[in-house]
Amino acid sequence: MTDLSFWQVIRERRSVRRYRSEPVPRDLVERVLEAARWAPSAHNRQPWRFAVLPRGPLREELVQRMGEQWARDLRADGWEEADIAARVSRSQTRLLDAPVLILVALSREDMDTYPDPRRQEAEYIMAVQSTAMAGQNLLLAAHALGLGACWVCAPLFVPELVRDILQLPEDWIAQGFITLGYPAEQPQKDRIPLDERVIWLNGTP
Repeated sequence: MTDLSFWQVIRERRSVRRYRSEPVPRDLVERVLEAARWAPSAHNRQPWRFAVLPRGPLREELVQRMGEQWARDLRADGWEEADIAARVSRSQTRLLDAPVLILVALSREDMDTYPDPRRQEAEYIMAVQSTAMAGQNLLLAAHALGLGACWVCAPLFVPELVRDILQLPEDWIAQGFITLGYPAEQPQKDRIPLDERVIWLNGTP
């Protein structure tokens, strides 16, 4: 990869939420997952886990059950029924219409353990960070291959529900979905200027 193509991938990647209907070949799905596999991770423990959900009854059941739980949460927050229905429906449509849906999860099985909560929490956060970096690799690889993708955080709110419906191993903790397909839109979003997000400390060359 040339330096120019690297920066094009970094700068041009966007979160794509609408896809064309054609399926994504399995070899391309495997290539983006392979990119995820080469992300850095704490202690090189590689805590990420992925489950690929095809279209069909299992995905439909999961999306339906997640939508029901979100609707209950929104009612508890005081939302109007019409607004709840609109939000849930929009989210469900995005998850059901995506040609490929990838669950991103983590496992603490190989992470270090500590007797005190402070260090144990830090170890868990390291697993989360490692898994997020794998997800970013996947998103960048998808864009480089001409695909669109989007990280969806919804499973983070119902990890036990996701694990139970998909019959995943007990140690899998859901972190998000990545929708994947050929883009049917070209979102355009800018970034906040660098000098509004960076502090150069005294003595920095």
